[in-house]
Amino acid sequence: MQPIAAIVLAAGRGTRMRSDVHKVLHPIAGKPMLLHLLDSVSALGAERQVVVVGDRREQVEAAVAGRGVGIAHQADQLGTGHAVAQARTALNEFSGDVLILYGDVPLVQPATMRAMLDRLHGDDAPACVVLGFRPADPGAYGRVIADEAGRIDRMVEFKDATEAERAVTLCNSGLMAVRGNDLFALLDRVGNDNAAGEYYLPDIVMLAAADGRTSAVIETGVVEVTGVNSRGELAALEAQWQAARRGRAMAEGVTLIAPESVWFSHDTELGRDVTVEPNVWFGPGVRVADGVVIHGFSHLEGCAVETGAEIGPYARLRPGADIRRDAKVGNFVELKKAVLGEGAKANHLSYIGDADVGAGANIGAGTITCNYDGYFKYRTTIGAGAFIGSNSALVAPVSVGDGAIVGAGSVLTSDVESDALALARARQEVRAGWAARFRSMMKARKAAK
Repeated sequence: MQPIAAIVLAAGRGTRMRSDVHKVLHPIAGKPMLLHLLDSVSALGAERQVVVVGDRREQVEAAVAGRGVGIAHQADQLGTGHAVAQARTALNEFSGDVLILYGDVPLVQPATMRAMLDRLHGDDAPACVVLGFRPADPGAYGRVIADEAGRIDRMVEFKDATEAERAVTLCNSGLMAVRGNDLFALLDRVGNDNAAGEYYLPDIVMLAAADGRTSAVIETGVVEVTGVNSRGELAALEAQWQAARRGRAMAEGVTLIAPESVWFSHDTELGRDVTVEPNVWFGPGVRVADGVVIHGFSHLEGCAVETGAEIGPYARLRPGADIRRDAKVGNFVELKKAVLGEGAKANHLSYIGDADVGAGANIGAGTITCNYDGYFKYRTTIGAGAFIGSNSALVAPVSVGDGAIVGAGSVLTSDVESDALALARARQEVRAGWAARFRSMMKARKAAK
């Protein structure tokens, strides 16, 4: 096994995105495209990673900070060959295998990268390995002309291809694997005698051929090498990713009532026998255990849901929500940085933020924990088996003891001991016959006008 390095090209302007955000930082499934790719490179075990930056370099550098990624700068956009050459210093004295990848082609998998490297060390020792694909419409892609064993005869740009070459369906993705000892020596020989005046990376294949060395192509599916250059292409690739993730979820034992309406994040974890109803959205950081039911139109992000719990419909679990075994979060209930204990219930129209709710507690409809005074956040503690009446406001910091009952409509500003009854509302006053007398008086006034 040779050491592996990856050069990721991310210097382009991405003008078709029409965005102030660098193209490679637009997300797929809640994670920037570039980080999808770098995570796959890390999973492969790459010793070095170099990102070639250019336009809006500060955004890219901030996104990869702390990941041990080297940076190379392409000040002038002079083609893909020129871009790869900028990584020379960052890969100084590296003699292993080099993968050349693109930051806007985010979904190439570690297994595919490994297959490229394995082919690089095949019996015929190709100088380069090109990753090819066969799109439904080859269009203006460059063509790869190869024999049945995948040995490349030539690679041609569409505009330079003959009719016979254009009839070939094997296309060049641009992704390559090259030995480090060969890469920069070949790049030094690439010229820019072409209409664009640019240095093209694929030219190294034909330069190696001129030295009597063959190159090879291996194939992968279209999705893995789909690039993103516009918002429309971003949406299309997101849809493909989501479709594949839904299929995997169902294969792993999750019931999706309307699969096309469920939206996953890149790191969503779902256990077996989870049921997800239509129009559920999973943001980053969600972990759902076995046997959970998530009703329709619920929104989950940065939360954990334990076995047997029931969520929604129309529930919102924000970061830090921790829903324990067999607990129930009902319709139009929002939790944030809150623990809902085993078997506890918050069934209707409540906000539970910065709170600890004990096992078996019942949170009545319309209850809120008043956790913010405009400057600081404070916690509310509700004991096991406590009962909070409807339309109550718990002004934090405040504690309700185990088994305590809070009367409906109460506003609590001080602690309640265990098994106590707390009533914090104005005394009810009833005046017999007042309403009838009021109506008669008002009708008389209206008639006199």
